[in-house]
Amino acid sequence: MYFRLAKRLLLETDKRLLWKLAYQAGWKGFWSVQRHKKRLRKGQFFPPFLYLSIINSCNLRCQGCWVDVAGKQTKIDLQALNRTVNEAKTMGNAFFGILGGEPFLHKELLEFLGQHPDVYFQIFTNGHFITDDVAKRLRALGNVTPLISVEGSEIISNQRRGRDNVLSQTMQGIKNCLQNKVLTGVCTSVCKTNINDLLTNTWVDRLIEMGVMYCWYHVYRPVGPESLPELSLSTEELRRVRQFVVDTRVNKPIIVIDAYHDGEGRALCPAVTGFTHHIGPGGDIEPCPVIQLATENINEKKPLQEVFNKPGFLREFRELTASNTRGCVIMERPDILLQLAEKYGARDTSQRQTVFNELQAIQPRHSQYVPGNEIPERSWAVRLAKRFVFNDFGTYAKHFRSQNWQNPEDKPAVNGLLPVVSVETSNQKNFNG
Repeated sequence: MYFRLAKRLLLETDKRLLWKLAYQAGWKGFWSVQRHKKRLRKGQFFPPFLYLSIINSCNLRCQGCWVDVAGKQTKIDLQALNRTVNEAKTMGNAFFGILGGEPFLHKELLEFLGQHPDVYFQIFTNGHFITDDVAKRLRALGNVTPLISVEGSEIISNQRRGRDNVLSQTMQGIKNCLQNKVLTGVCTSVCKTNINDLLTNTWVDRLIEMGVMYCWYHVYRPVGPESLPELSLSTEELRRVRQFVVDTRVNKPIIVIDAYHDGEGRALCPAVTGFTHHIGPGGDIEPCPVIQLATENINEKKPLQEVFNKPGFLREFRELTASNTRGCVIMERPDILLQLAEKYGARDTSQRQTVFNELQAIQPRHSQYVPGNEIPERSWAVRLAKRFVFNDFGTYAKHFRSQNWQNPEDKPAVNGLLPVVSVETSNQKNFNG
């Protein structure tokens, strides 16, 4: 399988783009993580990977979207983008995720990418604006990979994305990238309506046949003004996703990314471990894209190193969450977010200004953290990579007293979920399981 994957990379991708990926995302990305670990040992902090939602506008209206895509356009201007990326580069960062809304609606996107040829970018996009000309420009840049979202069959895609003819336009965007030998990925937010269509060997085989080099299965988060919790996966379905990812890695010549588990199959959250943080379209510095709460903003022009290291909302978010769950805090413990927002005066960073009500309305459920049901990696290469690059960096060992539980029932819980072990919160009385 490794030989087949290497053969695909060598024969189906522009060699210059492959070198950019290996050197900037791979080698430099590896050393950015090592610098991160060195900082942690000194009691310092700066996430080695940053995600930037550069614009809120989008041509689609996806189910469960937390971004104010129909609101007044808000975007990070080119000057602020360059300043932020340059600050991160001085800390050793070499990889940036670009989100929206739809990033290609930002008219300065390609100019921005071209001004930073020494780092690598991954663009989360629906693919509708990747014309043949745009794909040619991406190939010329060389330091970017589009991650194009596909949400199911034509009918399901229309339902999930809130528009007609979504899939055909997305597939054309993928085709334009692949015809220009741009290294391209496909992602899916796995939910009840698409799990049987896209979590299959048939779909993965189709991606391979097309020339797609990697795929990423996100798990649907019931957040936003229209969260649709009925689309959320059950615990067994979450386990099914994890097993499929682990098996595909050793059976198919395609790279499969996941962001929720270490090499032993233990759950983790990249924001809690400090691996990533997020900057929203208004410049707000948030733990992750789905948590629209912040106390700091890049437009205040405070040094990012200062913002990330000072005591406050972001630091206590990492510490308090790590002491309560290895899973997704917004799914399992929204009361923690409400407590922290109240303590530090964190503001609602959305345009709709309903985030606090949305958090109060969330019905907590298990996310990727189900103790005793870990599925370790089967691929030795992935286990090795996660050991040195993607793990919890000791975060949970320092804070999470229950990390060795075999079952959730082994310790007292709040309505079937993990208890807050460090504080009592006024919001717990409203916590529903």
